[in-house]
Order: sequence, then C-alpha cells, then structure tokens
Amino acid sequence: MYRYDLTDKTLVKERVAQFRDQTRRYLDGSLSEDEFRGLRLRNGLYIQRHAPMLRVAIPYGLLSSIQLRTLAKIARRYDRGYGHFTTRQNIQYNWPKLNEVPDILAELAEVEMHAIQTSGNCIRNITSDHLAGVTANELEDPRPWCEIIRQWSTFHPEFTYLPRKFKIAVTGAPQDRAASLVHDVGVHIVRGPTGDIGFEILAGGGLGRTPIIGQVVRAFLPREHLLTYLTAILRIYNLEGRRDNLTKARIKILVRSMGIEEFTRRVEAEWELLRGAGPRVEDTEVARMRGFFTPPAYLARPDTQPDAHRETAFRAWYRYNTAPHKVPGYRAVYVSLKKPGSPPGDATDAQMDLVADLADRYSFGEARVTHTQNLLLADVEQHKTYELWQALQAADLATPNIGTLTDMICCPGLDFCSLANAGSIDVAKLINERFDDYDYIYDLGEIDVKMSGCMNACGHHHVGNIGILGVDKGGEEWYQITIGGAAGADASLGSVIGPSVAKMQVPETIARILDVYVQRRRPEERFLDTVRRLGVKPFKERVYAALLAA
Repeated sequence: MYRYDLTDKTLVKERVAQFRDQTRRYLDGSLSEDEFRGLRLRNGLYIQRHAPMLRVAIPYGLLSSIQLRTLAKIARRYDRGYGHFTTRQNIQYNWPKLNEVPDILAELAEVEMHAIQTSGNCIRNITSDHLAGVTANELEDPRPWCEIIRQWSTFHPEFTYLPRKFKIAVTGAPQDRAASLVHDVGVHIVRGPTGDIGFEILAGGGLGRTPIIGQVVRAFLPREHLLTYLTAILRIYNLEGRRDNLTKARIKILVRSMGIEEFTRRVEAEWELLRGAGPRVEDTEVARMRGFFTPPAYLARPDTQPDAHRETAFRAWYRYNTAPHKVPGYRAVYVSLKKPGSPPGDATDAQMDLVADLADRYSFGEARVTHTQNLLLADVEQHKTYELWQALQAADLATPNIGTLTDMICCPGLDFCSLANAGSIDVAKLINERFDDYDYIYDLGEIDVKMSGCMNACGHHHVGNIGILGVDKGGEEWYQITIGGAAGADASLGSVIGPSVAKMQVPETIARILDVYVQRRRPEERFLDTVRRLGVKPFKERVYAALLAA
C-alpha cells in the first residue's frame, strides 16, 4: 500500500494543527457557525441529528492492520465503541465530541490517515474495486492510478470550491465492483485499438434526487493524459455547473442539460489546450506508484476445495464468503458486517481489533473495505480458511450471506442523519427477521437490496435489484419500493412498483415480489434478469393485490 513520504506527513500534520486552532476559535466564539462550517467540512466533520459525525478517508478501501487497530482505538476512546463503514470505502464515527476531533485527527495522522476532503464541495475519496490486484481478469491493478489521482486532487487549488461534491471511481476489471457508472467520473482501464493500456472515461453519473447513469465521454484515453483529461472535465464543470440551486449543482445535471455530445465537445476543446502543457503522467511515476502495490510473498500452494466432511456451516460460508484468487492456493475472504440484528456496515472496536489480528495472521497484514459495506482479507491460503472461519464465527463475523438478500447496503437513516426522512437500520432488522431461512435465501441466488433513508441515496437504493427509499408521510415513516436496478457494468435504475408502503409492510412486500420471481424465473436466471424480462407489472399486481386484500 502507499506509504507517506516526508511531504505527505508534513502536509497532514499541518492540517491537523490548523483545524485544532480553527476548532478552538469556534468554541471560544471567535469563529461564527457559518465561518466554521466550510472549515469543518473540509476535514470530514458533519453535524448530525444527535452529535457530530466524522468521516475518515480510507483511500481505495485499503487498510494496514496498524491502521485498522487505530480505527478500533478511536471507536473505543472517542466514540461509543463502533464505526460505520460506507459505500465509498470510508469509515464514519457517529458520536465524537467536537472538542476532541482534533485529537482524533492527530492520532490518524500518526498512522498515515486523515479526514481531508471526505466532505465539502471538492474531489472526495477515490474509490476502487476491493478485489484489485487479486482478481484474475483485471487488465491492470487500478490502485496505483487511484493514488496518482488522489495526490493530484488533494488540496488542488483550482477545485477546492466546486459547485458540488465530486466523486471518482477507478476499475480495472469488467465486473465493476466500484459502481463507477453512478459516479461523477468513472475511470475504466481498457485496451486501445493497438492493444495499449489506457482509459475509458465516463461522466455525469450520480444518484440522489435525480439518478442518472454515467455516459462515455472518451472511449480511449492514453494513460499519460489521465490528469489533463480529468482537469478538462472539472474545468468545464467548475465553469458551467450551477451554483444557484443545491439540488441541480452536480455534474450529472450539467451533462444532461448540455447533452453528452456538447459536453464532450467542450471537454475535448479544453483538453486540447491542456494536453501539451498540463501534468503528464510519466512512465517513471507510474512505475514508482506500482512499487507501493507489489504482490506479497505468496507461497506455492495447491489449489484445493474445502473437505466434504467439514461442517455444513463452513461449506456455506466458503461458498458465499470467499472469492477466487489469481494465485493458486489462495482465496479472498469476505468478513460479513451484515449479521442479522446488527446495523449493516457497523463494526465494533473489538471486531476491528480482531480483523486486524486476523489480517496479520492470514493476509499479509492488510484488510480492505468493500463498496458493499463489508471487510475483506484478500490473500488467504486456502488450507487456512477453516481456522479463519472458526475465528470469525466466534466474533459474529461469519454470516454466510455475501451477495444474497440479507447482504443489504443500508445508510444510517433516521437513527443518526439529520437529512433522513425515515429509518433504515430498523427496517433492515425487520427484513432479516422475515428472511431467516438460509436455504430459501440461497435458492433465490444473487440479489442486491439497497436502502436509503432519504432522497440523497447514500444507500444507493436507485441501483438495487430491490431498492427501498424512506419517505415522510405526515410525520410517519413509509417506504417506496423499486425493482430492476443494478450497479455493475450493466448498471440500470430501478422502477417504482407503486405507492409507498408502511414500515411493517416492507418485509412482506419484498416477500410478494420474491414469490413472483420464484414462480416465473427460468433455470439459472437471476432476479435482475427476471425483472428485466417480465417488467414491473406482474410484481406490482402481486404486491398491491395482497395489500388491498389485507
């Protein structure tokens, strides 16, 4: 992983000192609320429903065991003993005291972490595929490119005050496990017409009140021009993006209003001015960055399958919670943060400490955060997966549900967020209680359920195979259901099935939707494929006939 040099360390520590002074001045009344707001947002600090919320950057989801132990210590010392991992591979603390936030940032700086640009109208944390470097079919490891973009974008003076927040995802494999098509910019590593490695660039994706799938701006960009092309996109957005209306300020609105052809023309014209004079990514810099992401010292191991005599629970866990590795004899192991009864994406301080210990023991001292709010040990020897499972099971971290109905993406909702209209965590609990038969869940196959407590769509409900959106109706919590969304390479927006339903009706509504799928699916057909083939109508008819009868 990338390690800070002297410049990095100095930069981050100076920022901590600046924010400590800014916080002191705010608390003694020298800075007004309006003056302090922009300063705290640039340091990842929000004011939520009950307390401040601090969002810490985990660049492209990569953590050393030392860093993960520090996150656990912060949860224990400054919060209420847990942290919440997000869809953008960050961690959030929901209960820090404002006067102690500079101390938290100082402890993060000691292990080469920070909260810089995790909020505010700037370029946010760069995200990527959690299987980067270990999946067999990627063209190239995207993490060095993520780091190049991160260093270029951090404190970039031209893009400090954009019309709105700006999110970039980079992928190197065809599966797109980073949901890049719903980012402001998606960067795909591809081969060009002559076989050279470069990038496909997409722009204008995003969710929220106006969900839009990103569109291709340039089909192939030579890799040395990555930063100049990103600069061109951001310049057009900075110049033309709306600043008079918060809900229309994202680049997706600009691309839609201009049209992709005109937006592309403007970007290409700007790039022509930059390509010969702007920052060029030289081969020496690419090689330097790759040096931080060299493969660990893998051992020669046979490729084996779990013994048939092992417990059924282990075999289910191995099937759902491990993934193929490009090196024979290894597996990537998911640590599920979706145990029924626990808020999706939450990990206690003890669990984080344990995963750090397991990372040292089984995965070369490294852990990763996934887009789906789980953790990952990327480099586990196959013959050690059983003893790893035993350790995870003892800590309630071995729920065998990755990629299934109960592996829900879920925002904090009304429990914490001041923007939320409805709860999310309690609805996830109701769904888990309704669907507690793992044989049935496994029979359903791959299903993505995503839930948001408001239209800001932090839970990515628009691109859930089943999406759940909390809405307020006269002070009561109701839920709009969508089906047919997807966040991968075949990204699509879900369709609303009909009027919203009451909180207690959400699980049964999902059950009725699944009844149609089970009855009408074709052999080996995923839920998403069945919805796309049948359309919304049969699902809507089943749901609302049942609700009217009730």
